[in-house]
Amino acid sequence: MEFSPLHDDFGAEVRGVDLTQTPEPETIDALHQAIDEYSVLLFREQPMSDAAHMALTEALGEPEESHVAFGRTGEIVYIGTIGNVVDATTKRDDAHPHTQSQKGNNLWHSDSSFRLVPSYVSILHAYEVPPVGGDTEFVSQRAAYDRLSASRQAEIADLRVLHDYVFSRSKAALVHDNHAASLPPIEQKLVRVNPRHGRPNYFVGSHARSIVGWSGIESRRLIDELNDHATQPENRWVQKWRPGDTLIWDNRCVLHCGAGYDANQYRRLLRQSRVRGQGPTLAEQP
Repeated sequence: MEFSPLHDDFGAEVRGVDLTQTPEPETIDALHQAIDEYSVLLFREQPMSDAAHMALTEALGEPEESHVAFGRTGEIVYIGTIGNVVDATTKRDDAHPHTQSQKGNNLWHSDSSFRLVPSYVSILHAYEVPPVGGDTEFVSQRAAYDRLSASRQAEIADLRVLHDYVFSRSKAALVHDNHAASLPPIEQKLVRVNPRHGRPNYFVGSHARSIVGWSGIESRRLIDELNDHATQPENRWVQKWRPGDTLIWDNRCVLHCGAGYDANQYRRLLRQSRVRGQGPTLAEQP
């Protein structure tokens, strides 16, 4: 594999690997190492299919079921559509409830931070992309942690945060009652440490609701400050999608958000899966 940096803080474009082929053990180990090192990996011109996508997901770990499908109906689904495409001739417009609910993706977040065992990585592949809009932005909470003062790092070291899907996504659209009931607020560590190289990062985003043991005002002041600190424009890398692009990113330390697009005019079809993390963050070693 060859790696070309995407941003000073994180990210690499990867050449020399076909993700649609059954990966050898050494390839999977190299991908895990690259995820730990770069946090976001971009692969161009991948002839992906759902079958290949699922094989890659299983090779990287335990697939994580979609919380949306499971929460609403109890159905187990591992790959879901990001965008407005229904089939070859049909798409949902901007007013459709599904399109409205996906606008929650335009908030800075870490996938599944609201689950007891949050995601390890997300894998997202582009099939159809609009000519204008539809980008995805990323920032590193590891680099943001490194830029904190030593006193701030010490202050947040042992804090815990409640992550709450309903708190976050109800800002964009109503959350289905069944779905909301399936996702009670979950306590997570505020500071996590990568198990391979030991570098720390903080873990917030839009799902982070409040600091355990703090007042609401104090909680929001700190969480908003940390989110703002991470997402300054100079800290962002923007993925301008092309058909055939595959991204793998580390939800343990990266925030991402959608940039929006005109669903009335354009089609957007990306397919996403996630790999479950190793366990609850409260059980992770400091």
